[in-house]
Amino acid sequence: MRSRSVKSPANLLEELQTALAHGTVARRVETLRRITDLFVGNAVDYSDDHIRVFDDVFQCLIEQIETSAKVLLADRLAPINTAPPQIIRTLARDDVIEVAGPVLSRSERLEEMTLIEIARNKSQAHLKAISLRRVLSEALTDVLVTRGDQDVVQSTVSNPGARLSEDSLADLVNRAERDDDLAACIGLRPDLPRHHYLKLVARASMSVRRKLQAAHPELADEVSSVVQEAAQRVRTAAMTRQTEMARALVKSLHDDGRLDEFQITTFAEQGKFDETNAGLAALAGVAVETAENIMVESRTEGVMILAKVAGMQWSSVRAIIAMREKLSGGSQTDMLSLRDTYEALRSSTAQQVLRFHRMQNTTPAA
Repeated sequence: MRSRSVKSPANLLEELQTALAHGTVARRVETLRRITDLFVGNAVDYSDDHIRVFDDVFQCLIEQIETSAKVLLADRLAPINTAPPQIIRTLARDDVIEVAGPVLSRSERLEEMTLIEIARNKSQAHLKAISLRRVLSEALTDVLVTRGDQDVVQSTVSNPGARLSEDSLADLVNRAERDDDLAACIGLRPDLPRHHYLKLVARASMSVRRKLQAAHPELADEVSSVVQEAAQRVRTAAMTRQTEMARALVKSLHDDGRLDEFQITTFAEQGKFDETNAGLAALAGVAVETAENIMVESRTEGVMILAKVAGMQWSSVRAIIAMREKLSGGSQTDMLSLRDTYEALRSSTAQQVLRFHRMQNTTPAA
């Protein structure tokens, strides 16, 4: 049995009223310390009614104390899962980050809607504190990625408990083209979907090539060869279990004669990148890696070349292009113009371009 008893609501309020009406600054701070000690020491024993009384007491005191005392209160209440919810919200919304920070980064009492509201309206320091939380939902990370500065975004991406939405990932991969540190953070995430990983590697390798060639122009050809080889090794190593399963499924469908244009269109409409890529490669008669390189390129012509070789109708090609745009977060293309281009493209021309593409990928560097 605990030796310390729970004070009654009447005693707490009486002590509070005396401190507020007649006490000095020191008396008010001492009252806050004693009440905080009382709550922290017996937090697991308090009923909901007791917690509501403490909430009222803290709310009264918070208007009468100095910032340093608020900082101490926030630091002590932040790790307690049963902390009074109103005072936790009040501390979290404080403009002084030293007060809000401990609660924003650690308190499990804060509801997601409160966190989102703060992330939308408070300072970058508040956003940085939120980015350090043990778990971050997709809705919350969307706000952090959209509003946050470089430090906030990198902190969010580095947090293993942060769930990143498809839109946020597409945005981050695009930003990473101009930020090597961000690219490294994104690339190290184990949950990064393969299509984003491949796009990240493709863009990062070009960035590395430009920097190395600028520093050593006499080694430009050698640098290009080394970067391409490194990128290929990374792509091979990046094979995930999900990708292996997708390729195995498509191979089974193809071997059984069940893989057709309709099935690939269905994969594309469902946003299944690996299945769509493997299916397109099978119908076009090219290696999966060749199709994958073409699929992650920024230009759309490569996809139309593959589709034309595979003998696909425009409706299927449109579905694949729409999938790429959705997954990459890129701007929407003019489908009418692309349709005209695709209809005008001859199968023989597509075959020639594809042969040239294969030759470029297989010819060793001079």
